[in-house]
Amino acid sequence: MTSATGHPKSAKLAKPSLVVIGNGMAGMRTVEELQKMAPDLYDITVFGAEPYGNYNRILLSPVLAGDKGVEDIMLHTREWYQQNSITLHAGDPVEHIDRRRRIVRSRAGVEVKYDRLLLATGSTPFIIPVPGHQLPGVIAFRDIQDVETMLAAARDHRHAVIIGGGLLGLEAANGLLRQGMDVTVVHVTDSLMNQQLDKPASALLKKALELKGFRFMLEAHTTEILGAERVTAVRFKDGTEIPADLVVMAAGVRPNIALAKKSHLHCERAIVVDDTMQTYDPRIYAVGECVQHRDATFGLVAPIWDQARVCGAHLAGAGHRRYVQQATATKLKVTGVDLYSAGDFIGGEDTEDLVLRDPRKGIYKRLVLKDNQIVGAVLYGDVKDGPWYFDLIQHKTDVSSLRNHLLFGQALCVQAA
Repeated sequence: MTSATGHPKSAKLAKPSLVVIGNGMAGMRTVEELQKMAPDLYDITVFGAEPYGNYNRILLSPVLAGDKGVEDIMLHTREWYQQNSITLHAGDPVEHIDRRRRIVRSRAGVEVKYDRLLLATGSTPFIIPVPGHQLPGVIAFRDIQDVETMLAAARDHRHAVIIGGGLLGLEAANGLLRQGMDVTVVHVTDSLMNQQLDKPASALLKKALELKGFRFMLEAHTTEILGAERVTAVRFKDGTEIPADLVVMAAGVRPNIALAKKSHLHCERAIVVDDTMQTYDPRIYAVGECVQHRDATFGLVAPIWDQARVCGAHLAGAGHRRYVQQATATKLKVTGVDLYSAGDFIGGEDTEDLVLRDPRKGIYKRLVLKDNQIVGAVLYGDVKDGPWYFDLIQHKTDVSSLRNHLLFGQALCVQAA
């Protein structure tokens, strides 16, 4: 006896296979979103390059500083995969995708056939290709192994040089300072965190961090890393040298698209996806730092979570969602200092600034206005009104009636209204 579909009633239909390449936050968030909508739709296999479950990469800095252990930052333990009937191949990255036969092959030779494939390969640290960059003691700050290497160096060595004055570099510097090392942060521009802060806020941050024991070299161009069996010093364009037992490269990341390019998926700066997070191959989706959507690439959590929701819905067969890029805000806490930035905080000839400075309290606020609307904001020290300013930016609210009170926050503006 057969069913209306022509299958024997006693036969159990095999589930379609979903293979996920990348066991990080973006890929596993997508799996979570899928399981909310269709928990039993696929046989799911996950391949990860690291020998762990999925962990919160954002919290590596507290692990380095000694405030958390590795077990504290795990998002999905190996037991979670088992409980959710997900096959995990940890520490065994995929090295080949056969798109014609729809099979992936891992480094260890594991082959799995897929009906749908999700690429969540993330990004790779940019290692400045100066002479000596391959010496022992020169590392990135990207994963648990990097943190363990830094902690080991802090036990046996004294001088650390961090190349990169962005958030990641400052967090690495703070952690190593907390571990007892002498730390110098080297940055190629004249202001720290220039992607998130304007120059006045950056100057306040630099002063606050110097009081905590940080040393900085701004507008410094690294030309060589010196050493024989291990790094011993860093040399700069002007000929100066500083001692270094450990060099941490925190000069940015690049989308990890090597496997996608090898598989002849369409890539530009990253893997090109449409509004459904689908690549040019309709069986293959991609999310996270490895993707390019309408010329943009991504590094913040908020847009990647949006991508995971959209992709999870389409994998579940509920294909009504579309990924729409939104303005993003950045709220940070750098070694005890609160920072917030959103929108176009640099401005131009057709914008005007509202600025509040209170050096005694360590507070700086700058709002960038255009046509009676806030288009950008930078807050230092007092960030409680950041989400309100961001809401005004997103909704393009006319703030002409609030102008005289804007810098003093939402509460005063409500009272004055």
